Amino acid sequence: MKTYGIIPARLDSARLPGKMLLQETGKPVLQHTWEAASRAESLDEVIIATDSPQIADAASRFGARVEMTGQHPTGTDRIAEVVRRCCPDADAVVNVQGDEPELAPQTIDRLVETLSASPQAEMATLATPIDELAVLLDRSCVKVVCAADGRALYFSRLPIPCIQGTEPSEVLGAGASDNPYALEPPWLLHLGIYAYRREFLLAFTEMPPSRLEKLENLEQLRALEAGASLQVAIVHHRAVGIDTAEDYARFVERHRARADGDA
Repeated sequence: MKTYGIIPARLDSARLPGKMLLQETGKPVLQHTWEAASRAESLDEVIIATDSPQIADAASRFGARVEMTGQHPTGTDRIAEVVRRCCPDADAVVNVQGDEPELAPQTIDRLVETLSASPQAEMATLATPIDELAVLLDRSCVKVVCAADGRALYFSRLPIPCIQGTEPSEVLGAGASDNPYALEPPWLLHLGIYAYRREFLLAFTEMPPSRLEKLENLEQLRALEAGASLQVAIVHHRAVGIDTAEDYARFVERHRARADGDA
């Protein structure tokens, strides 16, 4: 299966302007992500898609293939422009978030494997068990509910599923002997990485935003409302995205600690 990884990258960011090019570690954030994606065995090529000359220049200097795009409302639309123009031989496309410099290559491989093993699915994505109350209640952390075969049933910013008559704090109580969910919490955190079959990606970006998508502000609901099958695989490594200056400072600290450990 010919698979491209595409990293949509823009310079503007509401909470942390220019975050893709921050380089206190000696490398831009975007380079860390590109290097991780390039180590994924399942990707035939990794492309950076951007409308920013600054990002294009930086990416070219660290050796990435760059495709310039027009302005787009979402990263998915930016990726679709590149796929339509440059990747006619693609069977699948992975949307890699550029602000996740600690992304594990094996995570991408698991995603591509999931799509390949699910011929009925137009898309695949990943989720990880939620074991912290703060994550469960945070509306910026998207939850997903799946069928028994791993198909996504719904995504929401609210805690789903709801366990009637039980407080989430009780369910997530650490080590309680009478807690039936202690070893397997019932909630899944959606990880924002997708693999698309090429033709579905192009069709998806031609669809208007759907009713549920606009209510929840979640693009993946457009696919579900259109009747697409979205396969979810469970992983236990969660790459931390960089949205704020504090996020970046913590990443730099972790990076330096790893470098010191390897010295």
